[in-house]
Amino acid sequence: MIRVEPIDAAVIDVGSNSVRLVVYRLEGRAIWQVYNEKVLAGLGRDIASTGRLNEAGVAKTLIALRRFQALLGEKTGARIFAVATAAVRDAKDGPAFVARVRGETGLSLRVLTGEEEARYSALGVAAGLPEASGVVGDLGGGSLELVAMDAGRPGAAATFPVGPFALIQPGSYDAKAIEAEVARRLEPAGAFAAKTFHAVGGAWRNLALIHMHMTGYPLEIIHEYRLSANEAMETARLISRQSRGSLERMGGASKKRAETLPYAATVLTAVIERLDVGEVIFSAFGLREGLLFESMTPQVRALDPLVTGLAALARRPADAEALGSALDRWLSPAFVGLNPVLDGRDALVISAACRLADFGARLHPDHRANLALEQVLRAPVAGQTHTERAFLAVAIFARHTAIVEPDEQHILSRLLDFSAQRRAKAVGAAIRLGSDLCGRNPALLRHSHLDIDDETVTLTADANRADLLLGDQTRRRAETLAATLGRRLVVRPGEAR
Repeated sequence: MIRVEPIDAAVIDVGSNSVRLVVYRLEGRAIWQVYNEKVLAGLGRDIASTGRLNEAGVAKTLIALRRFQALLGEKTGARIFAVATAAVRDAKDGPAFVARVRGETGLSLRVLTGEEEARYSALGVAAGLPEASGVVGDLGGGSLELVAMDAGRPGAAATFPVGPFALIQPGSYDAKAIEAEVARRLEPAGAFAAKTFHAVGGAWRNLALIHMHMTGYPLEIIHEYRLSANEAMETARLISRQSRGSLERMGGASKKRAETLPYAATVLTAVIERLDVGEVIFSAFGLREGLLFESMTPQVRALDPLVTGLAALARRPADAEALGSALDRWLSPAFVGLNPVLDGRDALVISAACRLADFGARLHPDHRANLALEQVLRAPVAGQTHTERAFLAVAIFARHTAIVEPDEQHILSRLLDFSAQRRAKAVGAAIRLGSDLCGRNPALLRHSHLDIDDETVTLTADANRADLLLGDQTRRRAETLAATLGRRLVVRPGEAR
């Protein structure tokens, strides 16, 4: 694996509704959000009616940008990206605003075109889901950017003026009138027809959170939360017909988004219908992460976000990373012949699990297994489905203990079927065996061998390293692995090598 020194980076994103500073720690392909500050300035609130930026929004934005610049002034060596999107792009006074920002804060805002905005949103989705295909839709306060995706590569893109601030009209909210207007403005969007729709943007993430609350979903993690088209439309239609007061009382809804949520919901319904969408996948990554992703070298972009993310999550000293890689080489071949339980991604997820071998080492031993499980289950690491999250969480639990059930079994059972749970426990048991077998000295693992067939789990060692197999603890670890897989254990020295 390519080892890349950690880099600090920051993105200032001046949008139609919010102004945001996000500070990141980049560890190779892993993107960690370490600070996030947002101001709902409503900069683009008046664009539809006046063609100009909202005066109060301008004042709030300038205050926010001065603060952001002050915060970043202490981060020497950090990469800083400062961009503005639809509101500044479309406003008559947009150029004057950019000049004023430069004069008052020293920040040079890059005003993105609609196609650039769409492309960066798509790159953000690819940063979190490398093989993403279908179409990405990023709904901001002023516009919707659509971009075709093919195996993580952005294609054709277009911008549509259907952001909430582009739709809000004086007077009360008229659901039928808004639905008709959105349908009219999205008429050309049929060219982006796709079965999979990747939804980006704060309003749509809030819609996903509302659905989680409505259904009692056990894991409040938006990234890669998936809904069928019917589920998404039912939720969106319900939201689009709620009053502001009702939305403010609704579980999962942001009070600050109560005004714009009905518009965002109406747009999602129209997109699903116009593009003939079959599934909606929500992404926590978008434009900001796309900017960071583009700045990485091709070699780093080619890495898998799950494997590198978990390696970074578990990283302590260099030897801890070496242990994870050595365990991967040692145990992964033994699992290759078993029936897959993760839609063909078993090898990748097992490889990722090995990077967690030393995760939890600093936690209290009496609580380590459950604490590590909870953190892995909810870690902000991209590139994994919720099923895979649960698999990794069970694996890290079993890596630390042979107790049958973790504290959060009720959650895991909803996300992972019995056979997948059993496999995850076996992976964790194998990691525990390998770690203890070599005394966490990864160089020793190459002198021992693990094999799994239909009837046995066989642990061998080079003849001149047979002492590696001695000890009650090693045997107990091996017996746990064999019992988890329902197989007989064989421990024996091997041939000299």
